[in-house]
Amino acid sequence: MMERKGRFRHQSLQDKKSILKMLDALKRGISKGEIEFGDDTGDITLEPHGLMNLRVTATNEDGQSRLDMRISWTNDIQEKKDGGKLKVKGG
Repeated sequence: MMERKGRFRHQSLQDKKSILKMLDALKRGISKGEIEFGDDTGDITLEPHGLMNLRVTATNEDGQSRLDMRISWTNDIQEKKDGGKLKVKGG
């Protein structure tokens, strides 16, 4: 579901086999630096690169299990310049 420009969201029931196919597509997309998402309501292309932040949350309570995985990165194409070696003097 295309919620707004620059944001894509989709929810559906899937079996293990189809989820494994999606995870494999994500793996290939991250490796190649381009992941495309789409359905009948819209699409979006992401270009993962550089260092990425990974957050994983797993819960199993009250008969419900859930796995959340978030991968994020900055879209700044130019590498941020390092400020150089930090020097600290005391006294």
